[in-house]
Amino acid sequence: MIERQFESETEDVILDRMKGRVDDNIDKRQGSVTHDMTAPASFEIAQVYQALDDVIALGLNVTEDSPDEFVDLKVKWSGVTRKAAIQSTGTFTIVDEEGTVIPVGTPARTDEVNPVYFHTTEEGVVTGGSVTVNAIADEGGTRGNVDANKIVVILGDLTGTATVTNTSPFTGGVDRETNTSLLERFYEKVRRPATSGNIFQYEQWAKSVPGVGDVKVKPVWNGPGTVKLILLDDQRTSPDPSVITATQTYVESVRPIGADVTYVGATELPINVTANLTLAPGADIVSVTNQFTEGLKAYLQSLAFVDNELTGQPELIRYTRIANVLLDLPPIIDYSNLLVNGGTSNIQPTDEQVGVVGSVTFT
Repeated sequence: MIERQFESETEDVILDRMKGRVDDNIDKRQGSVTHDMTAPASFEIAQVYQALDDVIALGLNVTEDSPDEFVDLKVKWSGVTRKAAIQSTGTFTIVDEEGTVIPVGTPARTDEVNPVYFHTTEEGVVTGGSVTVNAIADEGGTRGNVDANKIVVILGDLTGTATVTNTSPFTGGVDRETNTSLLERFYEKVRRPATSGNIFQYEQWAKSVPGVGDVKVKPVWNGPGTVKLILLDDQRTSPDPSVITATQTYVESVRPIGADVTYVGATELPINVTANLTLAPGADIVSVTNQFTEGLKAYLQSLAFVDNELTGQPELIRYTRIANVLLDLPPIIDYSNLLVNGGTSNIQPTDEQVGVVGSVTFT
């Protein structure tokens, strides 16, 4: 925390200083004309000093917990800007009377307490009892990545006559970039010079695309003049194909000519876990499985695209660390027969793999 520079500039201190500049032959007591004319000004000036302290603190000590607008201002001069949210896309299948026109903008939503809203992006006509049309989430973000058959409430003029569902998931939704990610990209740019299409520049280009959480750049991966970009999304898993396409489109528009660049998502390596558990009284296996799954997910995310400083190889997915995830859960008293991908050994990902949660089976 940066020390406040003007903490001592209180209303009383400023008032006394202002009165000190008035001749002592003039009445300066409380209730006098001099006092009543200087007191309001001293209050307002004290507020200015307080605001100035806030500006200095926020300007020089911007962190991930700072207001978004101050983080945006902090990085703006470098050319780094916050990545916007992206709306998920998919299709509606609408059942209604033959010949019914489904206009652009027809709304629908999921059936839950906090629903997600969508609307069609093309016109359709019911033929043979139904029609399938393209649709998009009203707002950007991962909340729009809903599973199949979750969008079941149609709104607007078709309410009461038509039914709707999404026979396949909606995908491609990306959350607005967090302060943590934005500051990481900013510090990477100012600390690691990028020029002439070097590795750092490819990293910065790729990470500026919404939906890209990390990238590994492999120069000369398939001979002279070749470059390979291996992408992760914000959840440290392989990104949606639309993100890979967007990355290719952007990087190809800014990179120097001459290179042959390949764009792929990281290969997901499922980590499957089985074990026999001894649970505390009142604990249930479903809740424990969910808690462990979240812990395992966090552990695997922490390893994604991280190389060991000594070996230069991707960090091992360690059997003992997964065991610790189990024992860190209060409902678990003990375990036996813990198997990770069918064994008890550490798992070594390749430089293009990322560990993801596979199946978790506890008895």
